[in-house]
Amino acid sequence: GGTFSGKAPTKVDRSAAYICRQMAKSCVQSGLCKRALVQLSYAIGVAKPLSLFVETYGTEQGSLTADDITKVIKIEFDCRPGAIAKSLALREPKYQETAAYCHFGREPYTKDGVKFFEWENAKDLSKYKTMTPAQVNTALAGSNFLTKWVD
Repeated sequence: GGTFSGKAPTKVDRSAAYICRQMAKSCVQSGLCKRALVQLSYAIGVAKPLSLFVETYGTEQGSLTADDITKVIKIEFDCRPGAIAKSLALREPKYQETAAYCHFGREPYTKDGVKFFEWENAKDLSKYKTMTPAQVNTALAGSNFLTKWVD
């Protein structure tokens, strides 16, 4: 419990919320779906997320299903707490800014070499937009996703 701003950025209460935001924005902005909800769950003492849930509300684009989009996320994102902290630059001193006026929906920027609101920068996943489900399965099989996810 407690307030969001009071959480250490290395704790999954906070860091997982940030990476879920980035994953959902990446799926939508890359044209994989028009809406996305991404949820993660963790166990104490286990770095890899125990579950990943992706809801696209039937707005998938092209031939990909919500399950295929989940696979794309497993290929492209590492949601272990240390990896999240690194990819979103969460260990940089910046939390005065995030504590006021909301953590989400802000424009990302860099000031004096420090990245602010990095989770608002979507990753480009558009290469998956034209893939078939079989091609996504092949990409998943050829990836290192098992080092990052419990499966």
